[in-house]
Amino acid sequence: MNLRRLFLIAVPYAWLGLFFLVPFLIVFKIALSDSALSIPPYTPTLDLSGGWTSIKEFFQGLDFENFVFLTEDSLYWKSYLGSLKIASISTVLTLAVGYPIAYAMAQSADEWRPTLMMLVILPFWTSFLIRVYSWVGIISNEGLLNQLLLGMGVIDTPLQIMNTPTAVYIGIVYTYLPFMILPIYSALEKMDGSLIEAGVDLGCSKLQAFWLVTLPLSRPGMIAGCFLVFIPALGEFVIPSLLGGSKTLMIGKVLWEEFFSNRDWPVASAVAVVLLLILVIPIVLFQKNQEKAEEAGR
Repeated sequence: MNLRRLFLIAVPYAWLGLFFLVPFLIVFKIALSDSALSIPPYTPTLDLSGGWTSIKEFFQGLDFENFVFLTEDSLYWKSYLGSLKIASISTVLTLAVGYPIAYAMAQSADEWRPTLMMLVILPFWTSFLIRVYSWVGIISNEGLLNQLLLGMGVIDTPLQIMNTPTAVYIGIVYTYLPFMILPIYSALEKMDGSLIEAGVDLGCSKLQAFWLVTLPLSRPGMIAGCFLVFIPALGEFVIPSLLGGSKTLMIGKVLWEEFFSNRDWPVASAVAVVLLLILVIPIVLFQKNQEKAEEAGR
């Protein structure tokens, strides 16, 4: 029994070690290296044929200069702050849009719930890149939205939505909306309807019953949805690149530029390590929230 338990524990840890810890250590090692015009584009590299002397020189060549450089150049900390701002606002907007949808799904008839669930999941059947790129044809100056508003006489000149932070918010909210709806819907669906009736019988209005009963009971789903949106939105690259243009500064775009345009792998790796450390905080909070939700459900 102990061997079986040890095996069950060892398998996921081995998986995480192989596909997360090892790549992270490689990236962290590159972050401690120096940029060079070579293949690979950094030094030092480990040469085991030289024995312990080569190994000693390898470790002596590692330093934290790239991390110091990130604090000295305003581009990087501004991009981190910009990513935090856009991810936070997008999460709030996604919650404002997703909660009413999840609530309507939970209040619908049982026979309609599978259909509504399928409609929420349906966008995942299409490529993420195609779904984001389709917004270019909708919100561009010659897009469907401007053509419709111009045809109706609502506006005289096209709205400048493309290549603005507004376009990025639209793209993130649209893309990650299912990740907000599903956990909130799951929490609302499990809620006992008699609690609302009891609140109304005790003198609460429907609005008060919602505020005092429904909203607190759906809080675990709201927290889970916010983390599921905030964490990937923080490092988003495709949406700001296609919809935000050069006016939107996010760390994902900076990371791509350092890797593929500047070919400065050490600085890019340092940017990635810092981004991962920033993401660890919400991930740990999300795990603690899930543990509390599981304990409350027992």
